[in-house]
Amino acid sequence: MKLYDELVARGLIAQVTNEEEISNLINEGKATFYIGFDPTADSLHVGHFMALCLMKRLQMGGNKPIALIGGGTAMIGDPSGRTDMRQMMTEETIQHNVECFKKQMSRFIDFSEDKAMLVNNADWLLDLNYVDVLREVGAHFSVNRMLTAECYKQRMEKGLSFLEFNYMIMQSYDFYALFQKYGCNLQFGGDDQWSNMLGGTELIRRKLGKDAHAMTITLLLNSEGKKMGKTQKGAVWLDPNKTTPFEFFQYWRNVADADVIKCLKMLTFLPLEQILEMEKYEGSELNKAKEVLAYELTTLVHGEEEGKKALDAARALFSSGNAENMPTADISVDDLKDGAIDIISLLVKSGLVASRNEGRRGVEQGGVSVNDEKVTDIATTYTADDLNGELIIKRGKKNFRKINFVG
Repeated sequence: MKLYDELVARGLIAQVTNEEEISNLINEGKATFYIGFDPTADSLHVGHFMALCLMKRLQMGGNKPIALIGGGTAMIGDPSGRTDMRQMMTEETIQHNVECFKKQMSRFIDFSEDKAMLVNNADWLLDLNYVDVLREVGAHFSVNRMLTAECYKQRMEKGLSFLEFNYMIMQSYDFYALFQKYGCNLQFGGDDQWSNMLGGTELIRRKLGKDAHAMTITLLLNSEGKKMGKTQKGAVWLDPNKTTPFEFFQYWRNVADADVIKCLKMLTFLPLEQILEMEKYEGSELNKAKEVLAYELTTLVHGEEEGKKALDAARALFSSGNAENMPTADISVDDLKDGAIDIISLLVKSGLVASRNEGRRGVEQGGVSVNDEKVTDIATTYTADDLNGELIIKRGKKNFRKINFVG
């Protein structure tokens, strides 16, 4: 199976400008392609994950990726899919985030020996002259057409600022600049970026009289149509200091039955034949597929050692085995009152709940257990001797901590 056909079979491709041209470029290893990442945080998250996996797949097929960091466009903010305006960031914050991105991307993309590039659009966008942009770029954009773009619809309801309105022009200019500087002939992005991407191909055609191409990636949605990568605590990050490898593992281990095969196809590098065998699984057998998914993705992001630790820790939860790799919470003697700590305080201190009220509800609703024994009395307490033993506190099926009593 050729590379483009495999991308289709995995369900990765949403829209293309010219399927024949794009498939030829990709299959022959002649695509110099870019994907943009706006540095709005100091870590990439699961929302970026599919793009990184796609870049890795295409690079393995001989194509050259360009990771474009939006140091310039981040100063404007992408209005796509938003009902509010993004917060403005300083140049210092953006630069810090860019450095964090570089480190994480290197786990997916080989930047050695001119095999890939990492560039920052601040290098050309910040030097542009406003009048020149109006004359040389703005003249090629129809306001009427821009206002019909999907990326502006939600912001139009509350008021689209002129600042955000320029985002499409800036992203289009990126493709134009990369085409000229590096021979970039293909842009990838999420399906919500289609209008912005078409703007780039059109600008290249109008300014240079040449063809460039665009392809959108299927958005990673769950069976309910919601974007994956969010939890009650917020985004699932690729930075182990923001989302631990164990928490990352558990997120994928607990995906819905209806989503596991789709995630295996889109995000892992397992052969399609192996995934199609798992597609035959039913009922509790799907837990095996979920474990494979969680291990493969944790290993991809955090390395084989962390993947193995997370797998062992998860299995230890459901057995009497060693739980040394389980996430821990430190409790000190200062947290004790009259030589003991109550269950609600333990839940709060361990980070399993955000407030005492939430902890009380968890206990009263039967969702809290300690060492696999359900706790139903909010007055339950634990002494220093209890804490010195192996104490595993669990809230629901997915959240747990091994208590580390530091004395």
